[in-house]
Amino acid sequence: MANQSVFRRYELKYLLTQSQKEIILAAMAPYMRSDAYGKTTIRNIYFDTDNYRLIRRSIEKPIYKEKLRIRSYKQATPSSTVFVELKRKYDHVVYKRRVALPEQTALDWVCDRIPCAPPDQISAEIDYFLQYYGALRPTVFLSYERDAYYHHSDSSFRVTFDENIQCRKNDLSLECGVYGAPLLDNDHTLMEIKCAGGIPLWMTRVLSDQRIYKTSFSKYGTAYQTMIFPSLKSITNTEKELFTHA
Repeated sequence: MANQSVFRRYELKYLLTQSQKEIILAAMAPYMRSDAYGKTTIRNIYFDTDNYRLIRRSIEKPIYKEKLRIRSYKQATPSSTVFVELKRKYDHVVYKRRVALPEQTALDWVCDRIPCAPPDQISAEIDYFLQYYGALRPTVFLSYERDAYYHHSDSSFRVTFDENIQCRKNDLSLECGVYGAPLLDNDHTLMEIKCAGGIPLWMTRVLSDQRIYKTSFSKYGTAYQTMIFPSLKSITNTEKELFTHA
């Protein structure tokens, strides 16, 4: 499958046990194929303001939200290709724009505002995002092992399985190895159905038969709530104690 730069789709999330995953894989077998990447370890660096404005807004579940990340499908080098991705969600529909660049060029653009060349509509949207939110900085590294599949007669229908989801606040570089705090139990898999419209009947049947229901799970949101926010509360409490005893 060719790399896309523009996406408009629904993204539906489900938390599965290993046995549920095996049942769904068996149901998918006649209809779906593994994508060109096969099983990959995806690495992401998310960017936010100093007060985490983007993720705090996102976890309030507004009708519109947006975020920015740099993604790599392997351990990066300064010259390897990564993707600068602007992801928006409005009224349950996900709109994603991305630009493929060498890693160092991507970092120069997002961190130091060195213009992306050549300019186009997508880079102009990202430039506006960067200007609107002002100083953004890397806030979290998120990685996971992904198996991705697409429908053999409709490549817009995709199913992904993410496991070993890890996050960390240090070594915020796509050139570093994969490690961090786990966001899911070992027995669970995050499945995402990505589609432009409806879900095929055979998939709705297996979900219904297994009583598998949609869930709300944001990787960055979970990292913020479980790792970042508790550390911010700890700092605030320490400052209060120092002020009280001053």
